[in-house]
Amino acid sequence: MSEILEPTGDVARWQSLVAEAEKHAGVRLDEELESYLVFTLMRWLRRPDMASRILALDFLESFHQQARRRSESLRDVGDQCLLYSGLFPERAERRRVRVSYYVDLGRSAYHSLADGLNELARLFERLAEEFVSAMDILQAIRSVGGQPVGLTPLQAHDLWTDTGSRSARAELARHTTAEPLSGNPRLRH
Repeated sequence: MSEILEPTGDVARWQSLVAEAEKHAGVRLDEELESYLVFTLMRWLRRPDMASRILALDFLESFHQQARRRSESLRDVGDQCLLYSGLFPERAERRRVRVSYYVDLGRSAYHSLADGLNELARLFERLAEEFVSAMDILQAIRSVGGQPVGLTPLQAHDLWTDTGSRSARAELARHTTAEPLSGNPRLRH
């Protein structure tokens, strides 16, 4: 029975990395969201086809699909946006969009998914609400691994201004001691 309850080696390593990143980022997800993040990492980081997707098109096309396929497509869009914004923010610059583009698209995908489901609706609604915290944890994974977060100072400012990302604010502080002003009133001190 304990074999069922014990995580496999890969799961345990990802859980450990996510837990370390949570400490580093000063953000804590509950067990359900943390588990979802771990399994998302395991599911997508072995798929090289992820980089070839046009997520906005996938998002729009999902609304023309049957309910089950629509749910899968929306989940895939949300998951990939979370990974891009957290682990691969430099991808936004190459695509000439802000990192917050992926945040907004991912949140929209999770919100749409929550609207169409019964038993999993609350999970995806919470993922939409906690998207920025999960993104910050993924960015902390890069830092824990010794890599820079991957944001330029301008991207960090834009992401902090657009989303309130703690990770983006910390990255911005690495580049300047000035206190930036946010155009978002909820972020002003």
